[in-house]
Amino acid sequence: MPAAHAVLNRLLDPVGRCFTLEVAQRITELRAPKYAQRRIEELAAKSTAGTLSENERGEYDAYVSAGSFVAILQTKARRLLREAQRH
Repeated sequence: MPAAHAVLNRLLDPVGRCFTLEVAQRITELRAPKYAQRRIEELAAKSTAGTLSENERGEYDAYVSAGSFVAILQTKARRLLREAQRH
């Protein structure tokens, strides 16, 4: 896990402890809107090709950061739901 991801994970621990089962379920269902998915794919292709402008790099980094944030919350939500099923 990259250092920034690990830090974000630790910072979001208190948020994960606030989840109810309903909230956790809804968080696991979060998906980026279609327009955002298309834009991310476009920016990823340009990044791979090395043709991102400075503004596009910032936009792409923001999408990646937001994706990491949501992924961490979803991991915490799934963990809560698994633990609830065991009990």
